[in-house]
Amino acid sequence: MLPAYISHPDCARHEMGPDHPECPERLGAIQDMLLLRGLLDYMNTYDAPLATTAQLGRAHASNYVSELMDASPAAGYRKVDPDTDMNPFTVRAALRAAGAAVQATDLVLGGKVPSAFCNVRPPGHHAERSAAMGFCFFNNVAVGIRHALDVHGLTRVALIDFDVHHGNGSEDIFRGDERVLMCSIFEQGLYPFNGDKATGPNMCNVGLPARSGSDAFRNAVSTRWIPALDAFAPQLIYISAGFDAHREDDMGNLGLVDADYAWVTKQLMDVAQRHCQGRIISCLEGGYVLNPLARSVAEHVKVLIGAD
Repeated sequence: MLPAYISHPDCARHEMGPDHPECPERLGAIQDMLLLRGLLDYMNTYDAPLATTAQLGRAHASNYVSELMDASPAAGYRKVDPDTDMNPFTVRAALRAAGAAVQATDLVLGGKVPSAFCNVRPPGHHAERSAAMGFCFFNNVAVGIRHALDVHGLTRVALIDFDVHHGNGSEDIFRGDERVLMCSIFEQGLYPFNGDKATGPNMCNVGLPARSGSDAFRNAVSTRWIPALDAFAPQLIYISAGFDAHREDDMGNLGLVDADYAWVTKQLMDVAQRHCQGRIISCLEGGYVLNPLARSVAEHVKVLIGAD
């Protein structure tokens, strides 16, 4: 079985202005790099479906979903927070991004693919149960996880988030949900300015100071994440895969390099092999400088699909 690569052209139609860092070109840069390195030869490509309101409603308040859809502008932009705007194609792109996580869940748990990478946008991990923020509208990974729990009947799912920014939206949705273990590494003092104090026993948050670099990151994974994951023994692992902790990305200052993304993926693959038959679903989050983003994703995907 080949791993899944899930994307959709609709995800590139959402944009928030010519100078916004969360730009449509991110998806093309990633796909071009995966093609250049021959990695898509080892993956089956799928078009992301539109998430349904029922699927969204497992992670988001129903009134929030309907209000966001109703807010879609007929032309131009509509601001939802200081950094986040909607254009006429945003809702459809966001539905595709969330739908990709649901599709990946069905494919992996249905035994049709061993793993999946979702090259989609807008990202999702800042979207709370009832609020869009931080470039995010629907929490894609959360929608996928709740689908795995509530539709497929899993009882232990792990969420890994290595974006430079803490996934406050995911924490808001899964706080106190004993079926989910969330492990997050992020840079302290950055947006959304929280995460240092975990809000529940199912949260393993590790804030690192600016310029911590590879050694601190790898030590946090080895000493904090891996023991927690082994104790939890997940049946499925999701990754909120943000690449803005890279030293060439000016969104943060953790100072990671391409090899760190290959390394952390290998650690997570080892956990998945021990506990859940290698089942991992990865969804794109941050990463805003196109070249290091594309290189880092290629390193991540190479390990994820066993092509390393």
